[in-house]
Amino acid sequence: MIKISTHNDLIQYIYDELALGEKKVFEQTLAKDQKLAEHCAELLILQEKLNGELKAPSEKTINSILTYSKNLSLQQ
Repeated sequence: MIKISTHNDLIQYIYDELALGEKKVFEQTLAKDQKLAEHCAELLILQEKLNGELKAPSEKTINSILTYSKNLSLQQ
C-alpha cells in the first residue's frame, strides 16, 4: 500500500514525531519525490529560524505568573 504524504506528515517528520516505521516510509517517499524533498528542506530551514527566535519569558513575567498562581490558590 502506498502512503500518501500530507503536510501533517511533513510537520511530524521535521519534529521527529513519526513512528520508526512511518519515518522510514516517509524518507523513502522523500527520496523519490523532489518537490516533497524541497518542501521538507524549506520547512527545516523555517524550523531552524523559529528555534533561533524562541526566547524565554522575562523574570518579571515569570514572577507575575507565580504570584497570580499563589494568590489564586489562597483564594480557594
